[in-house]
Amino acid sequence: MDNSSRTVVVTGFGPFGEHIVNASWVAVQEMEKLGLGSNVDLHIHEVPVEYQKVQSLVPSLWKQYQPWLLVHVGVSGMATTVTLETCGRNHGYKVLDNNSFCPDSQCCIVGGPDCINSVIDMESVCKRVTASGLGVVVSVSKDAGRYLCDFTYYTSLYLSHGRSAFVHVPPLGKPYSGEELGRALQAIIREMLELLDQAKEKMHC
Repeated sequence: MDNSSRTVVVTGFGPFGEHIVNASWVAVQEMEKLGLGSNVDLHIHEVPVEYQKVQSLVPSLWKQYQPWLLVHVGVSGMATTVTLETCGRNHGYKVLDNNSFCPDSQCCIVGGPDCINSVIDMESVCKRVTASGLGVVVSVSKDAGRYLCDFTYYTSLYLSHGRSAFVHVPPLGKPYSGEELGRALQAIIREMLELLDQAKEKMHC
């Protein structure tokens, strides 16, 4: 397997609203300290909570790195678990971003499908991480929230034909620390890579 196929890009979001310190970016930075193993070329990026920035940044990440996997991480004020999102939605973006902007079309990709699922089996990832005894509760969701998280996820899924993932984390201390969230992300992304590798092996049988 060539090196480019092992490149992994992970993003977290910058501050917005009450989230002056965004738990997603803290978690991504903690995960970077731990790494994903010597065979993974890991890159992390902070994403501004702005629709127009996402529309330019996400395609540029895919073009620059051509990653084996791109994982987006966001914070949910309602979450108490680390949540794996199965799909991104194209329509319903009415909430204003940090620049008091939302798309006139209220959608990610005009003419795109209503919903795009990740090629990664999130239920399997959830079960495998839970069985590992990590000490962080992991769950699965089918609704990423119709804000910048969902917008980013759908855009990435559209560009990658489903080869993206999204993980929601709770705010810091509710109940997990940044270090605990970083360990959870490391375990989750390793399981995602394992599943992708298994799928590739089956294709070449």
